[in-house]
Amino acid sequence: MVPAFAGTAQSGSTNAASSSFRRNDRGNWPMRRTARLLISFAVALTAPAQAFAQADWRPERPIRLIVPFSPGSSSDIVARIVAQKLGERLKQQVFVENRVGASGNLGSEAVARAQPDGYTMGLANASTHAVAPSYSTNLGYDPLRDFAPVAMLGASPFVLNVFPGLPARSVGELIALAKAKPRTLTYASAGPATLAHLAGALFASMAHIEMVHVPYRGTGQAAIDLMDGRVDMQFGTIPPSVGNIRDGKLRALGVTGATRNNALPDVPTIAESGLPGYEASLWQGYVVPAGTPQTIVAKLNREVTAALADPAVRAALIEQGVEPEPGPPEAMEQRMRADAAKWHDVIVAAGIHE
Repeated sequence: MVPAFAGTAQSGSTNAASSSFRRNDRGNWPMRRTARLLISFAVALTAPAQAFAQADWRPERPIRLIVPFSPGSSSDIVARIVAQKLGERLKQQVFVENRVGASGNLGSEAVARAQPDGYTMGLANASTHAVAPSYSTNLGYDPLRDFAPVAMLGASPFVLNVFPGLPARSVGELIALAKAKPRTLTYASAGPATLAHLAGALFASMAHIEMVHVPYRGTGQAAIDLMDGRVDMQFGTIPPSVGNIRDGKLRALGVTGATRNNALPDVPTIAESGLPGYEASLWQGYVVPAGTPQTIVAKLNREVTAALADPAVRAALIEQGVEPEPGPPEAMEQRMRADAAKWHDVIVAAGIHE
């Protein structure tokens, strides 16, 4: 009987222990749930702090800005004007490295191959990121795939200058003269497939006229020959043209932007002078290598936008003939895509090739 009782007691003790364990296990669930909730709450608290830290990215060392054009060029000057203020806002130096060669393609390729960590930026413009893909057969980068746009800086139109002795005082008179004398009027540019060359090709196409392109190795000699009457016209950059226009050495017929330029307020646009829709501007902006974290791109965009809003920066850009155009990265990408398609059609129609 005892063994039986003992056995029963043992069995009952085991069941009681098991029951007790289950009760204790259930009793621990509130503790476990509380612990999990505390952990989740701690993670929830740290996540916004981490996100804020990323959104408020601050560079810990100087930033390199690759400009694919020579020191003193208009693109170089624009890049440096904004870079100085950007460095002040980031509390880090933004130093310019001029990587010259292949019409800006070498420097642009260097940006595309740099580490996407926010410490390498590049200056991009209509020539390197809209014209080059359709003109250069061995381009070492893809303007859309290999870069992340940061922000537009602005756009600088050209001014259509003619030799003062040419019997044309308006765009309409120039077109009439060209139609009366096909392939006799000449226009200068800084070289084949430069934006000034394409501005002339677009003008001829929209006006249904034929002109002769005369390429130079730079704008300086082209301007001298224009003032001497060796060529008839030039789509020239505005800052160096203003003085010669005021002195009567050049005659300005129109500016190539969508609106009139502050430096030449009395000169109409070509679009309002008989060629609706005509526009040719050398836009410029900052890019970083593709793969750069979006938080860094957003931070740089905010600071560039703030720099462009600075009155001193704005005045300096306008003095260079550049109309500031702040905006989000998406706006710059849209401009790149639109201009790439536009200048591709001009290049193909004009038969321009390397």
